[in-house]
Amino acid sequence: MYPKSLVTLIDSFKLLPGVGPKTAERMALHTLKLKDEAVKDFAEALVNVTESITDCEICHHITDDKLCNVCSDNTRDKSVICIVEHSKDVIALEKMNAYHGLYHVLGGSISPLDGIGPDDLNLRSLIIRLQNNDDVKELILATNPTIEGETTALYLKKLLGETDLTITRIAHGLPVGGDLEYADEITLSKALEGRREL
Repeated sequence: MYPKSLVTLIDSFKLLPGVGPKTAERMALHTLKLKDEAVKDFAEALVNVTESITDCEICHHITDDKLCNVCSDNTRDKSVICIVEHSKDVIALEKMNAYHGLYHVLGGSISPLDGIGPDDLNLRSLIIRLQNNDDVKELILATNPTIEGETTALYLKKLLGETDLTITRIAHGLPVGGDLEYADEITLSKALEGRREL
């Protein structure tokens, strides 16, 4: 139905998360309407990002330099490290502009069903980082509130529990503006566990 080059482009767009066959088709057809210069710039941006983006040598957050913008910022609070699963979590936390400590990106979460164990995560570099840094006083476990995220948080607590570090977990519960009747049991349970005095 479509020329081979267009089918290849549609299949390429389908590799992106959240892009199904119809969306990929629309995107590919829209690409045909773009000016040649815009298409070349888009293709160049795709090639550049895959060639220049790497992991930060310290925290494993994405960067196009040896150190990410967080690790290279001398104004950050070096006594706190927030442990997250992915770089997108760092970006989400940075957008709120309320946390000013450091990060450590695990690169995923423990998931035996998917064949992902502790050795597949950036845990060894975290241990080395903590051994070589006396400034760190607190670790914030900010893994996702999923079974895999909870498993990872519990593993980290057990792994690091013998240290003098304060280990905290981000709170989970009801979103602002949410109704109790629409919340699932796990969310309600976490909301009750995380209650605090007014």
